[in-house]
Amino acid sequence: MHNTDTELHRPANAAPLPGMQAKLSREAINALPLFYYEGKVTLVRDPEELEAAVSRLGREKLLGFDTETPPAFRRGKNHAPTLVQLAGSREVVLFPFKWQPLGSGLISLFENPDIIKAGVAVHDDMRFLAKITPFKPQSVIDLSTVAQSNKVGNLGLRGLAAVFLGLRISKGERCSNWGSTELSPRQIRYAATDAWVSRAICLAMSDSGLALS
Repeated sequence: MHNTDTELHRPANAAPLPGMQAKLSREAINALPLFYYEGKVTLVRDPEELEAAVSRLGREKLLGFDTETPPAFRRGKNHAPTLVQLAGSREVVLFPFKWQPLGSGLISLFENPDIIKAGVAVHDDMRFLAKITPFKPQSVIDLSTVAQSNKVGNLGLRGLAAVFLGLRISKGERCSNWGSTELSPRQIRYAATDAWVSRAICLAMSDSGLALS
């Protein structure tokens, strides 16, 4: 699938949109076509790739945002994010902190008031990231908050993808080892899909006339 803004609004294999107010059941979501992002993915490994990726993303007006965190199997134990995913109009960029720590490049995007960062529970993610390296995020949109304020029945990323895109996304890799030095192809596809879908949902919300602020 080519990653263009036109396709971001309504992917070609999307099912008809259900009503927003009626909460979709797990069975209804599972009946939708399964979607994976198949466009360009850039995995940032060195300072040159980081600088180039930040420069490209810095020209965007809207970025889909997500993070991945190693699972915690002990009660009360939490880990810091080890991966940031940002989706632009032409690519998804993955920033594994094992290769390039959180620094001024990514922070410049987070603090840029002219670039919207859209995701689910994005304020929580930003707060965790700011514990690694302090910064003040700007122009952040939490898609769950927008959905809740508009009485949308589903609030998680999977439910919002079903409601606004008519697609089903997999959450099968959510508890995999995100602290690994090397990400598997399945992890890369999963992470890229979540960021891409976050951006697509934001655009679809705007198309539907929902207030995003």
